Amino acid sequence: MTKKQRAKIIIDELEKLYVEVPIPLDHISPFELLVAVALSAQTTDKKVNQISPKLFEVAGDAFRMNLLEEAEIKLLIKEIGLSNTKAKNLKKMAELLIERHNGEVPQTFEELEALPGIGHKTASVVMSQSFGVAAFPVDTHIHRLLKQWKITEGKNVIQTEEDAKKIFPENLWNKLHLQIIFYGREYSPARGKGEKDFLTKMLFDK
Repeated sequence: MTKKQRAKIIIDELEKLYVEVPIPLDHISPFELLVAVALSAQTTDKKVNQISPKLFEVAGDAFRMNLLEEAEIKLLIKEIGLSNTKAKNLKKMAELLIERHNGEVPQTFEELEALPGIGHKTASVVMSQSFGVAAFPVDTHIHRLLKQWKITEGKNVIQTEEDAKKIFPENLWNKLHLQIIFYGREYSPARGKGEKDFLTKMLFDK
């Protein structure tokens, strides 16, 4: 089976499973999504969704976030990993959004990635989910599955993203990356034994 044939099976099967895909991180604005994705590094989406309502209640935009001291932000996010670094980044990010963008979330990869704590994956999530720009955010879970499905031989998420964009149609990127995330959680968790992972079996049992 060729890589293109495997890609088509992946698309077809994931579309059967996940016709609608909710965005995993709760938010009501691009700023809240930007903050939530930044907080999700080395932390589960579930945990971020648990702590974010209190944070957004007092700091749901750049101006209100900027009014908080770094220590106050840390107190609000203390239950998640790397809270010291994340609090520092959120404070500086709010300052720069006000200084450079009138408090609004910019709509280019370059401007997003120039913000503290915002890497390419986070920028890709915001561009795709808030602004509808075609992007294929690759986290460690998508990287693992696309290697498992032999869509990529990438040594890192950058190479995996490049390979994914070459093989999957651009109009599917925004939805497909979410479908892969949901499939991984439900059928092929990183620490599981893969008994439920029917898609991998389907791709390589033929």
